[in-house]
Amino acid sequence: MNSVKVGICGLGTVASGTVDVLRKNAEDISARCGFPIEIAQIGARRDNPNVDTSTINVTRDIFDVVINPEVDIVVELIGGYEPAKALVLKAIENGKHVVTANKALIAVHGNEIFAAASRQGVTVAYEAAVAGGIPIIKAIREGLSGNRIDWLAGIINGTGNFILTEMRDKGRAFDDVLKEAQALGYAEADPTFDIEGIDAAHKLVILASIAFGIPLQFDSVFAEGISKVSPIDVAYAEELGYVIKHLGIARRTEQGVELRVHPTLIPARRLMAHVNGVMNAVMVHGNAVGPTLYNGAGAGALPTASAVVADIVDVARSLATSSKQPIAPLGFQPETLSGEMILPIEEVETAYYLRLSVVDKPGVLSKVAQILSDAGISIEALIQKEHAEDSDLVPLIILTNKTLEKNCMSAITSIESLDTICGSVVPIRVESLE
Repeated sequence: MNSVKVGICGLGTVASGTVDVLRKNAEDISARCGFPIEIAQIGARRDNPNVDTSTINVTRDIFDVVINPEVDIVVELIGGYEPAKALVLKAIENGKHVVTANKALIAVHGNEIFAAASRQGVTVAYEAAVAGGIPIIKAIREGLSGNRIDWLAGIINGTGNFILTEMRDKGRAFDDVLKEAQALGYAEADPTFDIEGIDAAHKLVILASIAFGIPLQFDSVFAEGISKVSPIDVAYAEELGYVIKHLGIARRTEQGVELRVHPTLIPARRLMAHVNGVMNAVMVHGNAVGPTLYNGAGAGALPTASAVVADIVDVARSLATSSKQPIAPLGFQPETLSGEMILPIEEVETAYYLRLSVVDKPGVLSKVAQILSDAGISIEALIQKEHAEDSDLVPLIILTNKTLEKNCMSAITSIESLDTICGSVVPIRVESLE
């Protein structure tokens, strides 16, 4: 084989990084493949001043790339649902292999895309869709293929992790840190996907599918954001020996599969508690290997481009050996994918951190404890603070043992009805990651 030619759709941050890596590391890439990888064409609606395209065929119509007979691999880096979905399906229809970093596309439309690729005998590779430069998809799908995965938990959104890190280290308010994250380019002008857990949910459903052999089911993921986390909760968590992280959690249980994204107290002694700033980390527990932790840059031009180019190299190698998609997209043969039920959040069992504002008078704590006891919830730890001089309200912080979500929410409703409770109870889930 003389060379493998790629066509890149998009010329934003990740695409510019991909061009940079392909050029800068061309010698090493060629040595690994046994032949060069060339950029045959770029489809982009506008130029990027950071990318020299003077020697590359550039088209303003991205669909030109997928019908170009010279292109062996189409690299989709435009993001979003459309026209990305139409572009990828057209590329597959034309017998092109596809590499993408589009987590939203894979999470929502992956089942359809993978089925189309299987019919055409082409590969769809998507390592860069989750955790940027961390090769977590290959680790689970290939490196841990001898294991039955019990659970995984991850910090898989760098924006949220940056915000919570600043709140913990500097005592800053959420809104203040969010503005800085936007100024630094970590968060979009509309930060909803990052701070409300949607971006992490896209990534979690992909990880869960390759871990457990279940179809992609984005609509079944429970997602809760970090906008309601306050500095006082961050401080109380630290006092109790915990750190608040925005986690994506997938766990296989006898009742079904948990898929949930939410703020979570984790023990400060855990390695994941020390993954700070915009960094990502994923912990995976296999029944043979035990717990493994993958940590690194979860976003950015070059880290994400590293994963994109790794996929290009894998596909190129398979072309050179005439391999017919040796690894199923989700790591399990399509006909073996499980129909395990995704548990509604009400049926999930976890521990809880509860913060209450109570009137400083005798008997209040006993009434709260009785409500929890009646719901079958035991208390693991409790902190009662002194009230301020100008108030008769005191903060009461309770750590519970594990209980069903529906039991805890029912107990919270009863607690909030007490005339000695002011305002709403603040609940945050707790995970030991053992």
